[in-house]
Amino acid sequence: MIGWEKRVLLRHYLEEGMTKTAVGEQLGVSRRTVHYWIETGQLDRDVSEETVKYGPRPPVPTKLDAYKGIILSRLAEYPELTAVRLFAEVKAAGYSGGYTQVKEYVRRVRPRPPEEPVVRFETAPGHQGQVDFADFRLPWGKRYALLVVLGYSRQLWLRFYSRKTMAHVFEGLEAAFASFGGVPSELLFDQMKAVITRDERDAGGQITENAEFLRFAHHWDFRVRACRPYRAQTKGKVERPVSYVRSSFFYGRTFTSDSDLDAQAQHWLDTVANVRIHGTLKERPVDRLEREQGDLKALALRPYHSYVLPPNVKKERTRSRVPHIDVQRRPSRR
Repeated sequence: MIGWEKRVLLRHYLEEGMTKTAVGEQLGVSRRTVHYWIETGQLDRDVSEETVKYGPRPPVPTKLDAYKGIILSRLAEYPELTAVRLFAEVKAAGYSGGYTQVKEYVRRVRPRPPEEPVVRFETAPGHQGQVDFADFRLPWGKRYALLVVLGYSRQLWLRFYSRKTMAHVFEGLEAAFASFGGVPSELLFDQMKAVITRDERDAGGQITENAEFLRFAHHWDFRVRACRPYRAQTKGKVERPVSYVRSSFFYGRTFTSDSDLDAQAQHWLDTVANVRIHGTLKERPVDRLEREQGDLKALALRPYHSYVLPPNVKKERTRSRVPHIDVQRRPSRR
């Protein structure tokens, strides 16, 4: 069928008295085509007539049509049924076609749960901090890093311990509060175990349920929360720093002693972790901390004194230089 533009030009050229051969050369078609357009009444059509639109082809009947209702009803009740399972069921009902038809149909009609919108979870200044332990292996034994991160500024505090005890948690949190210049309104824990040794009484199951820890929280005036039930919204700010410490600080370094480990960690916090441009916030944590400090609660007038835990926390022993130091290597993936 001749198009609208060529039909206009054809009329124009013929009215100008051009031969059909010349018209064909102008339109890029043969003289025979020009004769065909004229003989079939193409010039008699209205120039403004719209181009014919073709509708979708009618569906081709398939062997599966009679059994689609079975598949739909089964998927409505059990949305995770596999195409293999459904193929066996419709085959038992009399279906004589192949598996591919069933697989493609199931892929189209399987009910999908609506995707939850991803809402960026951020906390107000001074509102929240998060705490976790991370294990690290060194040539002279395992060490446990206590990490505290403020939810708003992402300011990170870190210290290594030879044991995980409640006394070390108290000591570390008080040092972190002093470093931040204040106390967040609440601290979140990933249901971290109470880390109570056998000689420390009044032990609870989880640290967020431990009576002694709750007394410590009352002394420093912060609420205690577990990451549950909003784990996906709260846990990320701690988990990412744990992996960040492993990759940016610990991996590929050598350490000669516990004091050297702590010294290098503090240098890394001061020169890298808390002064880099944060990937999500696009600001330096140390700059956001300055804005957050006015919303942190005031430090307690004195450290917490426990009547349950041993009165004196043993100081971490500083080892002399270890003769054979191995570089920490990334664990192999299987």
